[in-house]
Amino acid sequence: MKKYFAIVAMVAACTFGMTPSVMAQDAEEQATEQVDSAAVVEEEEQVAEEAEAPAEEEAVPQEQPKETLHKTLKTKFIEGDAGFMSLVAIALVLGLAFCIERIIYLTLAQVNTRNFMETLAAKVQKGDIKGALDFCAGTRGPVAQISKKAMQNLLSDDQNDIATIERTINIEAEVQGAYLEENCSWITLFIAMAPSLGFLGTVIGMVAAFDAIEAAGDISPTVVAGGMKVALITTIFGIVVALILQVFYNYILSRVEALNSNMEEAAMSLLDMCVKSDKCKK
Repeated sequence: MKKYFAIVAMVAACTFGMTPSVMAQDAEEQATEQVDSAAVVEEEEQVAEEAEAPAEEEAVPQEQPKETLHKTLKTKFIEGDAGFMSLVAIALVLGLAFCIERIIYLTLAQVNTRNFMETLAAKVQKGDIKGALDFCAGTRGPVAQISKKAMQNLLSDDQNDIATIERTINIEAEVQGAYLEENCSWITLFIAMAPSLGFLGTVIGMVAAFDAIEAAGDISPTVVAGGMKVALITTIFGIVVALILQVFYNYILSRVEALNSNMEEAAMSLLDMCVKSDKCKK
């Protein structure tokens, strides 16, 4: 009986003695597993962040460099068939050359008409017709040329009557008016030619599109797009050239009208001036 109790006591002691150690070991294993799982989660989060970073960088659109106006026009010029577009460019260059020439001529022809006529009237009133003629010869512009012809008639002995002077003034005014409008017909020609060349390019582009359709045997956008693009670009450039030249032409016409008004005013003053002069035959 005593042996039985002794054995039970030993078994109990071993059991209770091993239980804390087993529990401690289990706790350590659980803690290790938690640390390992936390490390794995952290590594997975880092990998996800690294994977998301390039995706975000790729999602940000990169700014494309902006094309300049000169580069854009050059590109469209080539796309519109450079050989044919050269004709439109030549029309623009020649039209602008005539416009610049007319603007320079009209600018040089413009004088202060009121001051000029006051100075001329003072010389004629004093009887200094020769001085008045030299003053007209040294002044540029159509008003000075008309006045010069009138002073020449006053100095002559057989053409100094008022009827002859009036006829001379009218003829010279018509001549000077023709000089003012010289080369304007060329400008109008290029204004009409530029859009016509554009429309011609449109017809050529359409023909090229139909040729491509016939060769491919299919009416698809890719087949038609090339010819249509050439057609539209040439039309646009032709219209733009015509608009530019039209603006210059209207400015030139306004300057011509202003000079014609000055000549009419000067002609009336000249007639009144000659009538009052002692050199004029009444």
